[in-house]
Formats: sequence, C-alpha cells, structure tokens
Amino acid sequence: MSARTFDFPVLRYNAVPMDLIALAIPFFLLALLLELAIDKFRGTGLYRPNDAINSLGAGALSTTTGYFTRLMPGIIWAWVLQDFALIDVNPEWFDFSPQGLALWALALAGFDFCYYWSHRFGHEISVLWASHAVHHQSEDYNLSTALRQTSTGFLFSWIFYLPLFLLGMPFEVFVTVNALDLIYQFWVHTQLINKLGWMDRVFVTPSNHRVHHAQNEIYIDRNYGGILILWDRLFGTYQEELDDEPVIFGVRKPLANWNPIWANLQVYNYLLFDAVRTKRWRDKFGVWFRRTGWRPDDIEALYPKQSADLSAFQKFDPPLKPAARRYVIGQFLVAAVGILWIGSLYANEGAAAVLLPCLMLWAALYGLGVVSEGRDYAIQFEIVRLLVLVPAGFFQMARTGIVGVENIVPGWGIVLSYAIISGIALLTMKEDKIPIKQ
Repeated sequence: MSARTFDFPVLRYNAVPMDLIALAIPFFLLALLLELAIDKFRGTGLYRPNDAINSLGAGALSTTTGYFTRLMPGIIWAWVLQDFALIDVNPEWFDFSPQGLALWALALAGFDFCYYWSHRFGHEISVLWASHAVHHQSEDYNLSTALRQTSTGFLFSWIFYLPLFLLGMPFEVFVTVNALDLIYQFWVHTQLINKLGWMDRVFVTPSNHRVHHAQNEIYIDRNYGGILILWDRLFGTYQEELDDEPVIFGVRKPLANWNPIWANLQVYNYLLFDAVRTKRWRDKFGVWFRRTGWRPDDIEALYPKQSADLSAFQKFDPPLKPAARRYVIGQFLVAAVGILWIGSLYANEGAAAVLLPCLMLWAALYGLGVVSEGRDYAIQFEIVRLLVLVPAGFFQMARTGIVGVENIVPGWGIVLSYAIISGIALLTMKEDKIPIKQ
C-alpha cells in the first residue's frame, strides 16, 4: 500500500492515507436510517429522537475534540516505537500474500486483546469509568448508541496499546486494525438481531454486547471484547443473554440530561465531589484509582447513595411538545452539515483552522440539550447563540481567512437566513415548551 510521512518531525513513521472510519461513515448512516425505518414500520420503539440526537451529539463532540487531543497519544506511541521496539517489523510484510494476511490477522487479534483490557479496566477503575461512562448512558440501544463515544479517552486509553508498539507494530498497521476493530463494533449495537448460534461463542455479537450495555446485576461488567468474545470466556467475564432476564439498558446513576458536554463530565464531577470532601489524603487519591463504586467511609456516611431499584426503572424522557421537537431535529440537521464541513476543513487545513467552527458547533450541541430538556433558559440561550455567537463566529472566520473571500457574501446570506428562520421557530415554541428544571 502507498504511504506518506506525517508532517510533524517527532513522528518518524508512515501512515496509511486512507481513513477507514471516515469511509465507513456513510454506511453507518445508511444502516442507522434502515434500522430507524424498520423500527417505525414495526412500532417497536427502539428510537427516541431526544436520546438518539444526544448519542449522535456525543459522537460529534468526540470526533471534533479528537482533532485537538489525538496528537498526544500519537507522540508517545511514536517515541516508544522508535526507541524501545523489541522487534524491527517491516510494514511491507503486511501485504495480501498468505503470510501477509496471517500477519494482519495476528495484528488484529493483538489489538483486540489490548482493547479487551482497556475496556475492562474502563469499567473497573473509577477514573477510567469516568471517561467510558458516556458510551453507556443511553437508556435505548440502537445503532446511534454505537456512535456515542467519549471525548476524554485520550487521557489514559493509550497506555493499554503500548505493548503493541514495544513489539514493533508499524503505526500504519495499528491505525488500520484500530479502525477495523471499531468498525466491527458498530453493527453489534442493535436489538433487531437475535442470537446467532456458534457466532455468539466466538465473536462479539448483538446478543453478547446487549449484555455489556445492561445495568441488571447479573449482566454488569461482562462481555468486554471488541471482536472476539473468546477473551471474556478465557478471563472469566463472559455472560450469556438470558431469555428470562430482559436487558435494562443504561447506567445505575442515570445521566438524566441531554447535554453531551455534561455527559462527558458527570462522573468526573462525582469523583471530584468525593475527593474534595474526604479527609484522608490516601482516600483523595483512592477515589480516582480504586475499584469503580468505591467511596471513602467518611463520604459514604455523610453522603450515602441509594442502590438502584431496577424494578421501578423509568427512562429519562422529559415531555417536549411538537414545536420544540421540530426545532431540535432541525437544528441537529444543521449541525450535521456543520460537522461534515468541519471534517473537510480539518483534513485540508489542520486543527488550528477548525477551532472556532468547533466552538460554534459545541455551543449548538449544548443548545440542543437544553431545548430537549425544556430548561427555562433554553430560549434565551438560543437567542444569544443565534444573534451573537453565530454572526460573531462567522465574522471572525471571514476576517482570518477560514472562509474564502468569494464565499463571504453568500456566507452572510446563509448566516442571516439561518438566524431568522431559527428565531421564528423559537417564537413558535415559546409558549409550547414544558420547563422541567430551574
């Protein structure tokens, strides 16, 4: 395969020019739309617009924050590969010959093994769960859940893949098997596919992964594999989906929120609360790095937490009238176009060029959340965003050349039209929203 060298000099390795995940996105969206159509036709209620938009918003936030955070793990991996690799592995060995395909299979299995342990510790250590929890917060389970990803995984997850670089795995091979592993995991986030016989015993399948997303006691902390369920069988973390124990999706401490930014911060906030208030210094450290759910004795005594009663479980689903629902869906479609444009801009111009557009996108995602929740300040926030943040952001992009000279006039036309149409929609929902929180 052809390759190119990264521009930044610290990283002296090659990378495949093809972004497999980017190529897979159209297929993800088509599959999601097909599942949605089947759900509507059957009336099974697998999709709720507010939950699906929140999951997709979390995915958009993860993708766009990744433009600024992915460099750090790459630098560390490149350093380890360059200075500490035990085997000098030639990337050209990974071709389509029988030997090359065997190496690809070995590399993919090696990555999946490391993913198993990254995923497992992400459930078993508090600070790692704080990052991973966002993927489990949805109380629905459909293909939109697969795209619900963390924005803070860069902090620690890179540690678990260091053995691959110590063994000399070329970076372009790592990028490829990483993408293949993630792409595989998309299809298992569905309730439309039942058990698959022998496949359930070897591979991660929808049935196996539904167990992983459950909050039922018998299912918690099970089935961590990415592609192979064999790791769970080998290390004692496998649990079959039981016919007499229907899965209840979500987490024991509900997010109860449609804000993708807060979704990424919620568990960190809980841990910080305990760490600040506990008296012993070892407990201040232990709050972060001990087993998930552990709390210092003094904090548990002062601020006890009640056990979840799944027999009385109800999904978070604040009432929202039609005008507000239409507004949220419309704004998300606009945001989706913005995400595609930001991705193209990043590919051509780099991270510095997309900082301001990303800030505008994140404000829009926050706005979607507060409107979906019916918060009493939602309309005020959206007015400020539409009349101040959007025009100011476009003005700055035009001034700094992010928007080309030939696009400034039509761009202002789009900005003003967007603000006016959105403003009219806000007026129609002003008396229509149902505030649920002050």
